[in-house]
Amino acid sequence: MTVTDRLLKSSAKQSYDPEVDLDWDAPLVDGLWYMQPERISLYGTDLWDRLSEEQRIELSKHEVASISSVGVWFELILMQMMVRDLYDADPRRPRMHYALTEVADECRHSLMFGKAIDKVGAPAYGPPAYVHRLGRLMKTLGVGASAYATILVAEEILDRWQRELIKDERVQPLVRMVCRVHVLEEARHMTFARDEVEGMLPRLSRPALAWHQAALATNSFMVARALVNPEVYRAVGLDPREARRAALANPHYRETLRWMGERVTSYLDELGMIPAHQRALWRRSMLVA
Repeated sequence: MTVTDRLLKSSAKQSYDPEVDLDWDAPLVDGLWYMQPERISLYGTDLWDRLSEEQRIELSKHEVASISSVGVWFELILMQMMVRDLYDADPRRPRMHYALTEVADECRHSLMFGKAIDKVGAPAYGPPAYVHRLGRLMKTLGVGASAYATILVAEEILDRWQRELIKDERVQPLVRMVCRVHVLEEARHMTFARDEVEGMLPRLSRPALAWHQAALATNSFMVARALVNPEVYRAVGLDPREARRAALANPHYRETLRWMGERVTSYLDELGMIPAHQRALWRRSMLVA
């Protein structure tokens, strides 16, 4: 049985409809966080020390809304890259069947994240404007090994963060349930992305490999840096530029991003997708120490 056959069987056995399977009418719980406080970008900084407990919880709401809305932005890019990849595919084959199943999953995930952002009462920040514009280029040019490797990076870094979040009883039950659904279904997506990357890499010429290595490094930098839109800090009375500088210099946040990325970057490094001449950009993404 092929990887895609197994994934199709798994999808048939366990998939979720967020409109039905989540209780959107349940009230939020006063005093609970919206994400792990230790993973908030300003945790441990002087700015953090100046915030009250209520402001810190409010910042957690806005950071999780930013991460979720960036997730929607990337899922829209992912779906466009995958559908374009299927344009010449054989509709009889399990690979196309599973890829279309994954696109359907991502449609539901985008709906789920959108409803969750609305439920907590925060803006849908999305990525900063310049990243949003560059995303148009990513979705247009993204193809082949670097496209699936970028999908893997985005999915893996959120997966690690969400797996920790769903175990944290300090976090709102709704947020934990949204993350649980996402984790369960994204596990299949990551398996598919790995299978695609591993199948494509041996067929690449040296110039093509170099192009995909560069595209992956650039895309990963954009995704990692976009997770927390600086506008979130305005919600708790902080200057976005000052707070952004503090976050990027914050050793706690840098360690969080490295922790989120360590498994996927180790995997991609073993495959030869993170060559020495691209490591500086990977370090700037903070996904690599």
